[in-house]
Amino acid sequence: MASPANTIAFFGLGVMGYPMALNLRTKMENDKTLLICDVSEDAINRFKKDTEGRGVVESVGNGFEAAQAADVVLSMLPDGPVVEKVYLDESTGVLAGVAAAAKQSPVRKLIVECGTIQSDSIDKVAKATKDLAQTLDNDSVLDFADAPVSGGPMGAQDGTLAFMVGSDKPDTVFPEVKAVLSHMGKADSIFLCGAVGAGTAFKVINNYLSAITSLAASEALNIGVKLGLDPRKLTDVINASGGQCWVTSKSSPVPGVQANVPSSRNYEGGFRIELCKKVLGMGTELAKRAGARTVLDGPTMAAFEEVAADERYKGKDARVVYKWLNESPR
Repeated sequence: MASPANTIAFFGLGVMGYPMALNLRTKMENDKTLLICDVSEDAINRFKKDTEGRGVVESVGNGFEAAQAADVVLSMLPDGPVVEKVYLDESTGVLAGVAAAAKQSPVRKLIVECGTIQSDSIDKVAKATKDLAQTLDNDSVLDFADAPVSGGPMGAQDGTLAFMVGSDKPDTVFPEVKAVLSHMGKADSIFLCGAVGAGTAFKVINNYLSAITSLAASEALNIGVKLGLDPRKLTDVINASGGQCWVTSKSSPVPGVQANVPSSRNYEGGFRIELCKKVLGMGTELAKRAGARTVLDGPTMAAFEEVAADERYKGKDARVVYKWLNESPR
């Protein structure tokens, strides 16, 4: 096995994590090892098959093993409880592995979580990381950064994701984080947003806006379709005018307007309505913490809840709200 300095560990081979890890392995130096970990053995086996000939890929069972074998640990995990389990479990967690490795020799470990995770969980991992770092030998270094992504499954596949990074060491740690993340995203779209936790706040605010514009764009385009207007031409006009947004330009909710987007695949393979509802709720909670008044989140959440509860739309991309609107009476 390669040395920890030449090894990166990646947790979470889901809809986003799988293509992210594929790009990471493809663009890493061939003499480096990629360790993967996921609850699905099928995903692990499929990943190994898909990366044959691209460099060394091995699997590990938990965070403890990963932290001992790799100096960089990346994760793309679904929610706060899973993040806390992977990093903070006293027996199998990443931080326990770091502590064990540090007892043998000085360590230099970097931990980066890329999922859209509740701020409370990010804060817990950040605090636990900082507390452990203070107990390590002076020759050891342990850093944590949050780096949630934007760009969806298509961006993950294309390696064009944007990353919003929170780091307490902008001059030393952020360049290292950026170098690793550039294998999975565009270098000019990897943003230092502030201290640890700022990346998550940026992402939640971005998703809050994206969720609301998904409904707004769907309503606007549905009006046009109900009037008998050409949705392609309407989309072109919107994208050249003041109504342009990511939804209309990159992921039209109207089937057939744009190729290779979820709406043209029966709303499969995108950002699921249930997840969109979740991140909208995270935005509302963040607003409450900030003491910021909001207006549009309430009616948008009510719409998403109705859509997500309908068997016809469950599990579909969030832009399925257009189909719901189109098929609903006034």
